Order: sequence, then C-alpha cells, then structure tokens
Amino acid sequence: MAAGDGDGWAECGRGHRHWGLHGASGLLAVHHDQAGVPYVLMQKRSWWSHHGGTWGLPGGALDSHEDAVAGALREAREEAALPADALRIKGVYMDDHGGWAFETVIAESAELLPAVPTNGESDELRWVRLPEITELRLHPGFAETWQEVRQELRPETLVLDVANIVGAQAEHGWWNDRLGAATRLLGEVSRLAPAHPVLERWYPRIVAVVEGAAREVPDVAGIQVVAATGSGDDAVVEVVRRARPWERVLVVTADRGLKERVTELGATTQGPRWLLSQLTG
Repeated sequence: MAAGDGDGWAECGRGHRHWGLHGASGLLAVHHDQAGVPYVLMQKRSWWSHHGGTWGLPGGALDSHEDAVAGALREAREEAALPADALRIKGVYMDDHGGWAFETVIAESAELLPAVPTNGESDELRWVRLPEITELRLHPGFAETWQEVRQELRPETLVLDVANIVGAQAEHGWWNDRLGAATRLLGEVSRLAPAHPVLERWYPRIVAVVEGAAREVPDVAGIQVVAATGSGDDAVVEVVRRARPWERVLVVTADRGLKERVTELGATTQGPRWLLSQLTG
C-alpha cells in the first residue's frame, strides 16, 4: 500500500477506460444559503486532462488503502485546498460501471469556503447555484448521474423516539432499567450506517429524544441527545419544528398520534422495526 498506487487506467464492465486502478471518488461540497438555495463547488478541468475543459468535482483515483471518503477529502485538499474539518459528510453515491466505480462523496459546508486551484488539474474552482449547474459544459460522468445526485443534497436528520423504540425492542426487563436499555440502544445506533434508497452510505444527523429515567443517558459520539423535561412526544415535535424548511426529517416511532403531529410539520416517519432490523441484520 502506497500513496499514488491507484494511478493508472482501468476498464469497466461496459468496456470503457477510467482513471483509477481501484476506482475513483470526488467531493461534492454543498452549501445552503439562508433561503435554502444550494451552492455546489465545481471544478473546471485543465485542458490536458481527460475530458479537459468540462466541469465536474474535485476528485481522482483511490489508493488501495483508501475508502471513498478518505480519497475524496484528500483530492479536495490537494486540488482545492479544502479543509476536511470544515465539512460534514452526508453520504456516498455510487456510480457502478461493473468492476469499476466512481463514488460521489456529498459533504455539507456551513459557508462558501475559499477554494483555489492548488495543482495543475484545475483551471477554475467556483461555487455554483444549483439551477445554474446544467448551464455549464459538464463532465460526461457527472452529467450522467447529476439528476439523481442533486435530489440528495438537502440536509437530513434522523430523530429517534427512544422510549418507543426501546419498548418495541422487547428486551427482557428493560422497564426495570430504562437508562441501561436506552444507553445500549444508542451505542448500537452510533455504529450503524442506516439504509437509504439512493445513497450507498448515509450519514444523517441523529437526534435521540429521551425521557423519564433515561434522561441521564451518557453522551454518545455522533448522536445529539435531547432530554425531554416533560412529554417525550412534545420534545420530538419541537425538534422537528426547529428544522430548517428545506431539511428532510425522518422520525422513528410507532406512536400514531406522534406520527400525525410530525407529518403535519413536513417530516416523514418509519416504525421502530425499520431501525431495529438494521441493528440485528
């Protein structure tokens, strides 16, 4: 395993040549302004490169020891001086060509980060408003997947009605140790990559609402814990209410009344079995 050991041409199952012996990945950095309009950081490829003069994403060949996220962040640093710690990974979209794949790593940026070409692979880097992207001369691979990828740019939050999920888990004796049951559940969730209908890997923001004896649950990496001071249902509704209008919110609960309340606010819902089946599967 060595840096650059992925450089080279590979042929996919469709008979096309692609750069990257182990596949390739690119970083799709997206920023939403105060009105919810997405801006995407686009790269104009240097004239000498494959499909030179077209617009796409900072990216390139994966080394043998890299996954898509590590490779995309490295390429974005090398080509655009983007700092990894200023980005939040939202998900990975895979364009599988059969034996070779390009993975688009979608990352949220809280601001329009400065980006400048730092090597010879870019002629220009520019934050482009979503409606204007198709006006550019696009890289063929980017253009082929763009209509599907663009649907996945909105921030997404997964809200857990922990008491309801723990009850559905039917763990023996959980009612005598609600704190322990909630702690175990969140530990399992923190290691989970939830299923998504489009993305190969999905990393939503996770908010867990706890109540009663479970309010003392310890902090869990990657999960925001909200301790309800009153009704857990009311706390879940308040989390949904505070979401930005353009944000997708998925609430996991079996409570019919709570489902109705959050649906009225624009959220979607799944029952606890949707989550629990992934923890056990």
